[in-house]
Amino acid sequence: MFEPVLLKNVAVPDSHLLSTYEAGGGYQALAKVLREYTPDEVVNLVKQSNLRGRGGAGFPTGMKWSFVPKQVDKPKYLCCNADEGEPGTFKDRIIMERDPHQLLEGLAVSAYAIGAKTAYVYIRGEYVTAIRRLEQAIAEAHEKGYLGSRILGSDFNFTVHIHCGAGAYICGEETAMLESLEGKRAQPRLKPPFPAVAGLYASPTVINNVETLACVPHIVVRGPDWFRGIGPDKSPGPKLYCVSGQVRKPGLYELPMGIALRELVDHAGGPPPGRKIKAVIPGGVSAPVIPEHGLDVGMDFDSLAAAGSMLGSAGVIVIDDSTCMVKVATRIIEFFHHESCGKCTPCREGLNWVVKVLRRVEGGDGAPGDLEQLDMLCKGIFGNTFCALGDGAAMGLRAALKHFREEFVAHVEERRCPFH
Repeated sequence: MFEPVLLKNVAVPDSHLLSTYEAGGGYQALAKVLREYTPDEVVNLVKQSNLRGRGGAGFPTGMKWSFVPKQVDKPKYLCCNADEGEPGTFKDRIIMERDPHQLLEGLAVSAYAIGAKTAYVYIRGEYVTAIRRLEQAIAEAHEKGYLGSRILGSDFNFTVHIHCGAGAYICGEETAMLESLEGKRAQPRLKPPFPAVAGLYASPTVINNVETLACVPHIVVRGPDWFRGIGPDKSPGPKLYCVSGQVRKPGLYELPMGIALRELVDHAGGPPPGRKIKAVIPGGVSAPVIPEHGLDVGMDFDSLAAAGSMLGSAGVIVIDDSTCMVKVATRIIEFFHHESCGKCTPCREGLNWVVKVLRRVEGGDGAPGDLEQLDMLCKGIFGNTFCALGDGAAMGLRAALKHFREEFVAHVEERRCPFH
């Protein structure tokens, strides 16, 4: 039986309060690193755990921290990406609402490791409860000496600020988020230089996701060997999976990294009565759909990549056999088209073109050659955009066209939707 790690406190009454967090062993990791470890030793500890970023890219966290230059004249910053704009994803919200001190402790330990004195939590503005809980937690932590000057009697000084986003999906891209933090229009930056060298205010910056940072205190307390003992070697640790769509028990599930997608759907109760699973989107709408026969794939970075999809934010969306895949594809591309920042031509113009063709096909006005045109547009967008937004849109549509092409053909030939 898997024991919850990141969600162990969420069902406890008043789980968001400091007293509850301390009663469960909270801030022991911070005290331990300040007492026993140098910053470099904390970085090596996280490297040994093989923690990979939970925000989507899956980059090794300890390695990212090690890229920050040791001797610089500028301040170093830590940024927490809590925007969580990927459709089907709600894991970070639960941590911030129910266990905000877990995030704050992760921020403090991580900041100590990289030499940062200031952190910014970039949170989506719609997360009103999470914002209020974080503000309360920051005030509590300051009062008890877990934040502020000379933390726990050490020479470590650290403060956390909250920055509310304005609902732009593109701010999930780290450099667009930095632009927004600086008060500019949220558009991706050209890389290099990378944020570790020239990030926020052109200073060394580390950007981590909420779930990633929440893992850090547990690694410090329990050790890297414990963390590596959960899940596959290359992608170890506990993982939060958001399951929604056509399942009986949608919700947030904490299970080992690498669990089979089919087993995860079973944890959520399977499809509604009388229905069968047609496909599953495994990592938010930017992850290519997986048809039912491929559901035995492991839910980890490498297994899903080998299967032609990706773990992404682990926003699992279940689709049953009553659903029209043309409609699904159209709604997803409409979302990406709406959220495109417009900086690069393939994304700005290509997605606009794709939406027009898909709407025509879905509405029963498709013409011969439309599907070939969609294939051509995906080829023109993928790999040619400034950031990964256009790539995600193209990959998702290509997978739908590959696995469910007969539904697209039926829309064109029958000039109607066979499902509706």
